[in-house]
Amino acid sequence: MFASLKSFGLCGIDAFTVSVEVDLARGIPAFEIIGLPDAAVKESRDRVKAAFSNCGYTLPLGRIVVNLAPADIRKEGSVYDAAIMCALLSLDGTLSTGTEDCAFIGELSLDGCLRGARGVLPMVAHAASKGIRRVYLPYDNRAEASVIQGVDCYPVKHISEIIGHLQGRLELKRAADMRFEEPAAPLSLDFADVKGQLEAKHGLEIAAAGGHNLLMIGPPGSGKSMLAKRLPSILPPMTFEEALECTKIHSVSGLLGPGQSLVRQRPFRSPHHTVSGAGLCGGGSNPMPGEISLAHQGVLFLDELPEFSTSVLEALRQPLEDGSITISRAKSRVSYPARVILIAAMNPCPCGYYGSQCHQCTCSPQKIDRYLGKISGPLLDRIDLHVEVPAVEYEQLSSRRQETPSAEIRQRVVAARKIQQKRFAGLGIHCNADIPAGLLAQCCPMTPEADRLLHQAFDRLGLSGRAYDRILKVSRTIADLKGEEVISPADLSEAIQFRGLDRKYWHRG
Repeated sequence: MFASLKSFGLCGIDAFTVSVEVDLARGIPAFEIIGLPDAAVKESRDRVKAAFSNCGYTLPLGRIVVNLAPADIRKEGSVYDAAIMCALLSLDGTLSTGTEDCAFIGELSLDGCLRGARGVLPMVAHAASKGIRRVYLPYDNRAEASVIQGVDCYPVKHISEIIGHLQGRLELKRAADMRFEEPAAPLSLDFADVKGQLEAKHGLEIAAAGGHNLLMIGPPGSGKSMLAKRLPSILPPMTFEEALECTKIHSVSGLLGPGQSLVRQRPFRSPHHTVSGAGLCGGGSNPMPGEISLAHQGVLFLDELPEFSTSVLEALRQPLEDGSITISRAKSRVSYPARVILIAAMNPCPCGYYGSQCHQCTCSPQKIDRYLGKISGPLLDRIDLHVEVPAVEYEQLSSRRQETPSAEIRQRVVAARKIQQKRFAGLGIHCNADIPAGLLAQCCPMTPEADRLLHQAFDRLGLSGRAYDRILKVSRTIADLKGEEVISPADLSEAIQFRGLDRKYWHRG
């Protein structure tokens, strides 16, 4: 006797169809699962056996073989329990018809209840693309399933609900389609709380408007972390496509709450400096997204940058350039999106007071060089904006003057992003930071005076080709914030100034 039902597997943030094939033959009772299952999949037989007994059904007697096809792709997790049990019930006619256009997702508890699963959103999206009409899934995943239209999703709490619905005895309510509305500004920390630091605030505004990476250097207590944590309050709202892609990553990672349908606010991830390479960039024996992918479409904040392992920091170079990261293993290869705004903060030396007018630095030149040497030139070259954050003076801290609130800065950022959306319509480019080299001349027109200024800066400062490109992109963003189409010498000069701290600290001469 043979039966086959559909379920899904995951490869990165994409799903693929898995045919759960069950064969029952005469012989000594046995229960085998084949098709490259991991340990969690193999344990499914014990969960299914217990669910059969506790739900009042009789497990077919004989040699049971469950094949998860395609058999050359490794299957992970416990999402196949519901499909295996329903396929076994099909063998004796309990579920005889009505399963051809169905798919089943969910882990069974020993009493037959369905527990929430990881990656339901990409699975339902795949089902819609393959013409599968009905998907039965755990009740806890109902919100994320409602995001995808074109497929009927039935959230259930117990396997008996699936059986009753397929037999026509029970009416199940399908998950209602979600209506996407542009999210409001996050109710978070506000730039109005930060006294002074006008240059740093302006740098963060440019970073938000163009999607640029930024490095802040300053003594302890100058407000670097305070500024970085307020960046999400000025970022533009997420589009549906951005929210969907971001939610897929969080769904695969198991970070969505039971009632959460979409990640509506841009992520802000701030890993501790002891994070491993796999924790930051992704990996593991079963590759999972790292912090840089969890921050996709948002902010990755690295505080105390030189304290991170050198190998970990160097692993950031490729994803910062490409906007994605590929993790290769002997038997698998997955890619995760990683388009982030990198915000990094650091002290100028181990004691933190090199160059300070208020405190004496206690570090030797060799100690400072070793400390700064942890940040390589290639990594520094990928950071568009370098901002010095000096200690705040008493007059600024005690001032009663109202600082510019995040809402006002956000309006300027959103206006600049709208200009970019119009400029890049149909090109697949999200913001100025993503402009490819082939379109720089077209997207970044300069006045003759600005062109001469850039030529002089390139020769005098010994800029790399990457630095040249990034200065142009930052200039483009500065001009967008002003509503100007052509880059002026003032725009270019400001962009060049934001690349000057490497000469002050890393090339002190």
